[in-house]
Order: sequence, then structure tokens, then C-alpha cells
Amino acid sequence: MTQASATPAFRYRAFISYSHQDKSWAAWLHKALEAYVIPRRLVGQTTAVGVTPARFAPVFRDRDELASATDLGHKVNEALAQSECLVVICSPRSAVSHWVNQEVLAFKRLGRSERIFCLIVDGEPGASDQPGREAEECFALALRHQLTANGALGEERTEPIAADVRPGKDGKSNAKLKLIAGMLDVGFDALKRRELQRHIRRVVALATVAVMVMTVTTVLAIAAVIARNAAVAASHAAERRQKQAEDLVDFILGDLNDKLAQVSRLDIMEAVDNQAMNYFQSLPTGDVTEEALAQRIKALEKIGSVRLDQGHLPAAMASYQAALKLAVPLAAAAPANTSRQLACAEVSAFIGMTHWRQGELDAAQQSFVAAQTLLHRAHLLTPDEPQLRFQLATIDNNIGHVLEARGQLDEALVQYRSMLQLMQQLAPTQPGNAEWMSSLGSAYNNIGRLALMRGELAVAVAHYATDDAIESALTARDPKDASQRDSTLTVRAILGRTQALTGDLKNGMERLQQAVDIATQLKPIDPSNTDFQEHAALYATQLARLRRLSGDLRAANALTVQALATFATLTRQAPANIGWRREFAEAQLEQAAQSRAAGRIDASRMQASAALRVLDPLLARQPEDRATLLATAGARLSLAAVDDAPTARPLREDALHAMQTVKNGRGDPRLLALQVDALLALGRTAEAQPLIRQLWNSGYRDAALVQVLQRERIDYPVNAAFQQELLAASGDSQRK
Repeated sequence: MTQASATPAFRYRAFISYSHQDKSWAAWLHKALEAYVIPRRLVGQTTAVGVTPARFAPVFRDRDELASATDLGHKVNEALAQSECLVVICSPRSAVSHWVNQEVLAFKRLGRSERIFCLIVDGEPGASDQPGREAEECFALALRHQLTANGALGEERTEPIAADVRPGKDGKSNAKLKLIAGMLDVGFDALKRRELQRHIRRVVALATVAVMVMTVTTVLAIAAVIARNAAVAASHAAERRQKQAEDLVDFILGDLNDKLAQVSRLDIMEAVDNQAMNYFQSLPTGDVTEEALAQRIKALEKIGSVRLDQGHLPAAMASYQAALKLAVPLAAAAPANTSRQLACAEVSAFIGMTHWRQGELDAAQQSFVAAQTLLHRAHLLTPDEPQLRFQLATIDNNIGHVLEARGQLDEALVQYRSMLQLMQQLAPTQPGNAEWMSSLGSAYNNIGRLALMRGELAVAVAHYATDDAIESALTARDPKDASQRDSTLTVRAILGRTQALTGDLKNGMERLQQAVDIATQLKPIDPSNTDFQEHAALYATQLARLRRLSGDLRAANALTVQALATFATLTRQAPANIGWRREFAEAQLEQAAQSRAAGRIDASRMQASAALRVLDPLLARQPEDRATLLATAGARLSLAAVDDAPTARPLREDALHAMQTVKNGRGDPRLLALQVDALLALGRTAEAQPLIRQLWNSGYRDAALVQVLQRERIDYPVNAAFQQELLAASGDSQRK
């Protein structure tokens, strides 16, 4: 007899036990289990608990099944005996429920203790063992103890198998899959992977159908308008069809776009949004309602955002400006309508973002301030509207970036602190809101970046680590969200390269490698998503630098070749994107450093010169932008290192002059280290000594600086006090 045939047949796949106060959770779980379709490739497989079925139904929920029963105890025991598994909704309410405890006890007495699964919705496991916290216990007594030989609860403790939907834990989707994986005796990873594959197929199929339906809907809408004009009797039907069309457009521009964004299918999003625009254009001019105008604004904004993510900045700007032209009069006509003010402010902010990427700081700031003015006006009318406050935090972030690029670091810090304060208030009110939590992480990141410019390395690392913890938790909650994974890899890289500045080369390379790996995994998901391409290339460049400084020139060269190829493609595609052009030049500088390390002096000179030709105009355009200043000074010093002495000297002096005339953030250790490099090469050791001391006090220990000082025979020991400060700051970040 096979194992599968020996497994007894049960009437129910599972029995859900819960406290009446947790009935909403029980209803959700009951529906989720019975509606779940098991992946086709797993169906029919033989496991230790039998043959995997196609559906996980029926599931017994006692309050529904027993509502009219007269002999409750008998019916419960009968249902338990006919159930393959027992699922307990665990909370402080169920922990003290007599019925829940008795149901667990009865199921254990059937000899099926290993088939009990728990879903924690509230409380704390093991709290009953902590004095003063007994009321928080979420496991019923029968769950916490094993049975003795005579069927009574014994002293020996047991730890139930549990999924956890509490904030910051598994989340509903993962919790459901954990329970199903356990009950079917299949690996969670295998089930999760197949669920992700199915989700992507479903979204793509849904999008394809939506495009087809949208096309048909456009025809129906035109027919509806004609029918309405034809006869009064037909007008109601025509209006109904138009309303159906508008409802479908709402779905396409809302839920469908959000799902496509999660799997980063920009190509399908573009097709869907274009179909929505075809529908709007099919409407006669006199037939355009305010609802249709609002939908048109949303469609234009969505199209602009797809183009922005694809790197098509002029096309994105055209879409956003068309949307703003419609949004401004709608907002002006209804100043008390919060949703209209939000829509108009959001479009204005996107226009500012597009200007920002093109390096047009004045225009960017003007658009951001216009959005902020709208939001403040609406905030006076509805001060408790959370979405308004979130958008205000986003605008604080955007204006802070512009001020930072202008070198106005103190003013930028005011904006970033305002953003952090708003998000610290908002995020805890909706811990399941991933967008808000990610924005909270960005606020910490912003303040960490300014701390680095002030020479506060420990503070910078702590703030970056806080952001990394937030983004990592969000990715763990929803691993299929490609956009969230991109946010995680970004902060992971930033944290890694900052750790390397403190001398922690090992962790720095490890985190940058993780970032490169994630970005490489994301690129095939949507080849048109330029953010994925940019991040893969940017962090490959930064990792290459650390590989080179650690002596692994071959690995460094392979990473840089890959980065250069990507940036060459991106900058050809969008020459207006100054960020990409600067990053391309940074990759060329890393290649020049590798050529110099390998003794290829002519190649190094050519590569550094090419980088400088790109960077000089960018610095003239944004003289206070820190990244551009550091890259340009680095390019001059790199070229000086391979040029003849008469040419090298003015290059170093020019670099030194540019760095010494910085108005704000002069304590930036990266800036100081480049000045030390230039001064020592110019033979001005006495001038370099105070800067070296300042760098040592800040804890800066980048491998490039250490190598320069060793070459000059300058002592630069590890700063033990800073290492303690760094350790303490890291501990503080973990407690946030």
C-alpha cells in the first residue's frame, strides 16, 4: 500500500478555530484558503500528508457551520475528526477562549498534533512567561503544552508552527502561503516562487485583456454618444454605457496600473494608458464631463511617468504639461475639493522632477513651490487629511534636493527634517502602507547624506542603516514588488559605500555586491525600465572602485566594462539627463584608475580626459552640486597623475581651488581627502596636515586616502574612539 493511499480521506481540508472577537480574521482566512488555486505543477504530487489537491476546499468554520446545531459539543468533535488540519487564529482573545482551548485539546487527542497550524493576528507568543505581560499572550494553553499519555495537558512545552500577520511580520499574502505550504507539506519557497510566476502571468494577461477591452469600450462609448443623441429613450442606456466605460478607465488608471508598476511592466502600462487616451479623444468636445477631465489628467500623468521611467524626458514633460493645462482650471474652480488640489499639485511636482533630471534647478524649484502652495492651501481646509500631509512630505523632499544641489545645505536640512517629522507621524498610523514607510526611510537617508557632508560619518551610517532596515522589511513583506526591491538595493549600496569610507571595506563590498546582484536580477523583468539599468551600472562602478582598492583588478575591470556599456546606451537615449552623463564620466574615471594601476598610462590619460570633457560643462551649470564637484576634482587629479609635471601642476591647483571655494559642507571628508591628495602631490605637506587630522577625527578611512598617506610615509592609525562612536550609533539605528 502506498503512503498516499494509506492517508485517511477527510471531509474538510481544515478546521478554523477562533474567538468570536476575531471573526473578521477568520472570515478573511476562510475565504483566502477556499479561493486559493494550488499551482498546477504541484497538483498530484505525493507528500507525507497525501496527494496535493487542486483546491484547498472545503474549510470548516465553526461559527458558520454550527449556527443552527443543537448539540454543539458533539458537532464540533465530529467536524474536528473529519478535518485534515486545525488552523487557530491566535490573539489574546483566543488565548483565553474556552472553546478555542477545547478544540485544540480535542484535535491533539485525535493524535494529530503535528497538523495544527497557527495564524498570529495580535498579542505576543510566550508573553505568559513574562511577569506583567501575561495579558498579551496569544497562544491558548493547549497550544503551549504537549499531551501526556492519558490525554491530559502535561508540563512539557511545545512551540506551534505559526504564520504572522502582525505589522512588520509576514504580511497577509506570505502568511497565507506559509499556512498552505505547511498544510500541504510543500516547501514555502517553492510555493512562493510559483505564486510569483503566476502573479506575473496573471497581471500580464489582465493587462492584455484590458487593452482589448479598452479598445472595445472606446467604440462602445462613441456608439453610446450617438445613441444618446438619436433618441431620448436610448439616452439612459447610452449614459449607462459611458458610465461603465468611465468605471473601466478608473480601474485601468488605478488598480491595474499599480499592479503593473509592481512587476515593472512599463511596456504594457504604456499600451494601457495610450488606450485610455484614445478613449478620451473619441469623446465629442461638448460631452466631456468633469469626471472625464479628471480621468484624462490621471491618464496623462501615468503616461508621463512611464516615459520618465523609460528616460524619455521631453516626451514625459509633454504629457505632464498637457495634464497640468487641464488640472489648473479644475483645481481653481473648486478650491475646497481636496482631490482636485492633490491632482494638480502632483502633476506640478512631476514637472519639477522632470526639470530636475534635466538639470534645470530654477524651473524645478518653481514647479515644486507651486505644488507646495496648492497643498498648503488645501491643508488649511482639511488639516487632518493624511494623503495631503504625505504629499507635503514629498514636496519637502523635492525642494530639499534642489536646495542641496545649490549648496544651500542648512536650508535643505530644514526641508528634510520637516519631511521626517511628517513621516514619523504618518507612517505608524498605517504600518501596512509601503509607500509611506519607504518615504520615512528616504527621510532618514536625506539627513544621513547631509551628515556625511558635515563630516559626521557615524551619524550618516546610522541613518542609512535605519533606511536599509525599513526598505529591507518592505521587500521581505512583498518580494514580487520590483519597484520596492529597487529602493532596497539603492539604500543597500549607499550604506555599503559609506561603510567603506569608515575603513569597513569588507562590509562595503558585500553590500554593494548585493545591490549589483539585485539590480541585475531586475533588469530582465522590464528591459525598458531605465532606473534598473542605471542602478546596475552605477553600483557596478562603485563596487569596481572597492575591488580595485582591495587589489582585485580583474574583477574591477569586468564590472567597469559592463557599467560603461550601459551608460553609453542610456546617454545616447537621453542626452538631456545630466545625472546619467555624470555617472558615465565617473565610470570612465574608474576605468582610468584601473588603466593607471595596470601601467597603461596612455589609456588612462585618454579616459580621464574624456571624463573631464563631460564634467566641466556640468560643473559650470551646477557649481554647488556635490557629486559633480567631487567627480570633476577627481578627474583633474586623475589626469594629473599621468601627465607631465608642467601640465600636472595647474590641474592640481585648479582642482584645489574649486574645492577650497566651496561655501557649505566644507567638512565633507570626501572633499578633504581629495584636497590632501592634491596638496601632498604639490609638495605642500604642512598645509595638508590639519586636513589629515580633521579626517582622522571624523573617522574617515577610505582605502584610497590610506594608500596616499602610506606612500607619503604619513602615520594614520585607526581611530578607536570613532569606532566606538560608530558602534553606538549603529545600535541606536537598530532601536529606531
